[in-house]
Amino acid sequence: MAINIKPVSERADYGSGLAPGERRPGPYAASAVPSRGRQHPESECPTRSPFQRDRDRILHATAFRRLTYKTQVFIVHEGDHYRTRLTHTLEVAQIARTIARQLRLDEDLAEALALAHDLGHSPFGHAGERALDNAMLGYGGFDHNAQSLRVVTALERKYLDFDGLNLTWEMLEGLAKHNGPVDDRNDPVAKAVRGVEVWRSLELDRWASAEAQVASLADDIAYLTHDVDDGLRAGLLTIDMLEGVPLAGPVSTEVVTKAGSGAGNRVIYELTRRMITAMVADVVGETRRRLQRLAPKTPDDIRCAGAASVAFSPGMARDLADLKAFLFAKVYHHERVLRVMEGAERIVTQLFARYRDSSDRDALPPQWIEIMRTLNERDQARLAADYLAGQTDRYAIAEHRRLFDNTPELR
Repeated sequence: MAINIKPVSERADYGSGLAPGERRPGPYAASAVPSRGRQHPESECPTRSPFQRDRDRILHATAFRRLTYKTQVFIVHEGDHYRTRLTHTLEVAQIARTIARQLRLDEDLAEALALAHDLGHSPFGHAGERALDNAMLGYGGFDHNAQSLRVVTALERKYLDFDGLNLTWEMLEGLAKHNGPVDDRNDPVAKAVRGVEVWRSLELDRWASAEAQVASLADDIAYLTHDVDDGLRAGLLTIDMLEGVPLAGPVSTEVVTKAGSGAGNRVIYELTRRMITAMVADVVGETRRRLQRLAPKTPDDIRCAGAASVAFSPGMARDLADLKAFLFAKVYHHERVLRVMEGAERIVTQLFARYRDSSDRDALPPQWIEIMRTLNERDQARLAADYLAGQTDRYAIAEHRRLFDNTPELR
């Protein structure tokens, strides 16, 4: 079946597309009202909005630079052209800005949230996160979304007057609710923001701003398309395997029919480009319909809507659920990927055990050892998790080789 996408700029309903260069936020955009501020008061920047300032602090953060050598699906040394956690993040930011502009939202906030959403990811992607979460059983567990909040509120230490990046309330709210409202006060995210909530509630039981909802769906759009791309380039998928797969199948048929023989990798690029276009157009169209019904007058109308305001259409949501299931079966659970990730989990598990041992003077740097000895058992575990979660893939591998005799090859 053909994917017929009407250009978003031709749609005349609520929140219609802006002319090139036009920047008029809607009344429901986060920037339509003043920011709720920062936990540690600062003078406003004379040249940047609060959200532009947040974005720039993220770009200059140590945790952001480390994303260069953190796994998305394939370990960094497996190939130069596979996505890393950093290139994934940049693709999310581009898609988030595109959607935000069409919906008359604050592009800078949507971009900043996209850039920050994976700052807390451990080395080796979700395999590393699983291993670290298992190692932290009994000590509060490990969750990369909660860790992102720990990074921006405490672990980045660059400023004279405070720990963390001192981001705006809207940034902290958006990161906390990346996956929607947080109803369980024992959720790792809820625990990570308890110190912030002493200052001001993040209203965890409500929906986040429309910009945060955009960043979340941009994350889905980016990883679904680039995991198809990387899977094809790695040889785990073929174009023929996409036949019958929702979204990817019809688009691949169109592309192959148009390209004929000899197009090579251009077919893969055209496939993923069209998939992104289809998903973005669907989000914009469905969200405009929802905004038309809700008619929000303020950003808080979005937060109090009782349901997501930014969303895929029901049909697209079903298709994407099937596409995710296909990727789990054919890419994420492929024998080659699982073999590498089993080795990665072993590295993380064994490093954590060594870091937890405060009597092991060879494990952590001297200043970390001294801090470790002053903490109770639970806080020792969290300190070890913080140290390990901040590592890149290649640093974790080098650390394992330093501390152990038999390091997995991860190939």
